[in-house]
Order: sequence, then C-alpha cells, then structure tokens
Amino acid sequence: MALDFAQPFTERTPRVVNAAKLKRSAGRRKAKAFLAEGENAVEAAVATGAATDLFVTAEAAERYEEIVRAAGYTDVYVHAITDKAAEHLADAVTHTGIFAVCRPVLWTVPAILKGKPKLVAVCVETSDPGNAGTIIRIADAVGADAVIFAGDTVDPEAPKVVRSTAGSLFHIPVARDREVRRVVGQLEGAGLATLATTMSGELNLAEPGDGLARPTAWLFGNEAHGLDPEELDAATARVSIPIHGNAESLNLATAAAICLWESSKALGDC
Repeated sequence: MALDFAQPFTERTPRVVNAAKLKRSAGRRKAKAFLAEGENAVEAAVATGAATDLFVTAEAAERYEEIVRAAGYTDVYVHAITDKAAEHLADAVTHTGIFAVCRPVLWTVPAILKGKPKLVAVCVETSDPGNAGTIIRIADAVGADAVIFAGDTVDPEAPKVVRSTAGSLFHIPVARDREVRRVVGQLEGAGLATLATTMSGELNLAEPGDGLARPTAWLFGNEAHGLDPEELDAATARVSIPIHGNAESLNLATAAAICLWESSKALGDC
C-alpha cells in the first residue's frame, strides 16, 4: 500500500493528539478505545479486526510493509506520521514507529464461562504492567482458555500491558472484574476448581496427584503481598511450588508460567 509522506501527520494533528490521549486510562474510558504499539501487537490487532486506525512512520512503513498492506485490505485507516509524532504516541523509550488504535477487546467473566473453559489464569490485585502482560502471553502459549484480572488491578488495555503481551491480548479472552469474591464464585459455580498459589499449601506442585486433572482456575496474588487470608480460604486448594535452591520466592510471572504449564500437561493427559 503506497502512503503519501509528502504531508504526514504531525504531533499536532488532531488524530495524533486524540490517539496519544489513549495512553491514559481516562482517555481510554472516554474514547472506548486503546492504543497498541509495536510489530507483534499491531499485527495481531489488524489480523483480528480490532484495529481501526494505523499510524506509521516512513521507515516503519517500509519495514512492516505486510502489516500496512493487510491494514489497507481490511479497511483500517492508515496514516503517515512524522518521527516526532511517533515519539508523541510512543509509550516505550525506543519505539518501532507503528501504532494502532483499537476497539475494546475485553470480555466479561460470564461470557468467558459460556465457553466452558478448562484452564483459566486469575490475576488478583496485579499491579505491575509487565507481569500482567507476560501472564497473558504465557496463558496464550500454554493453551489456557482465558485470563481474568480480579480486584484493583492494572488495566489490561494499558500501553505497557498491551506491549508486554506481544499480541496475545488479541488471541485469548481477557476479562476484568473488580470484585474478587464474585469472580471466584462464578468460576466455582461453573465447575472449575480454584487453586491458590502460596508458600505453604496442602498441595505440592511437584507431586500434585490428580489435583490438576480437572478444570482449573489458578489464583495468582499481588506481587508484594500475594493473596489475602480470605482469598486463600475461599479457594478449593492451596498449592505451593517447591524451591530447591536458596531463592526466597519466585517472580509472579515465573510462578504463573510453572503452574499453568503443569496444568496444561495434566489436562492434556486426561
């Protein structure tokens, strides 16, 4: 697709100004849209029909020619922008020069449960965008059915989260619900066992027996304080990951990767 870079949009062009507002939560709520940045996220947004507008620099238009061409074929508005406009849109320190404005892609928990999921990751009070995005990416990689953000969490459509998912936000159903108890009740009502990760649990992930061979929702706690006592007590079972070395604990995303991988294997063997 040939773009006219003789008069590209600048950082003052209204469309660029409005797109840049999507980096803030208030802007996303008002516009009912969010911004994806980088090759993987933009490519997935275009491929799944979530993208409405594409912004691209001259260098990026050449580098990502296939994405730009696909956007043109799917009636996405494609805009040439200056490098300074790209800096205005970018959330990352080093940008790739390609951005997409996207329709909201978040699901509701009931909509996810209608699909009778067998493996769900539940991020409880997750505050770090990198962890949030990485868990979405991990869930996608192991073949999980959905990711749910429960409680006062980071916005899954925030720029850093979207970028960290490397496109997986557009591949796997993701929901957000601020009521943790409601989420847990809905999951258990749909027949999923809720497994809470903790340092000391009655179930050891190294020897889970048949504890993982059933539809499961993993509850992963906040990075700083984990799951609170009420959330631990409400879970079907508490699970600990054995640590054989001298590390005090595992990073949230690392723990999630181990748990989801083990569940994926167990469910695959059923």
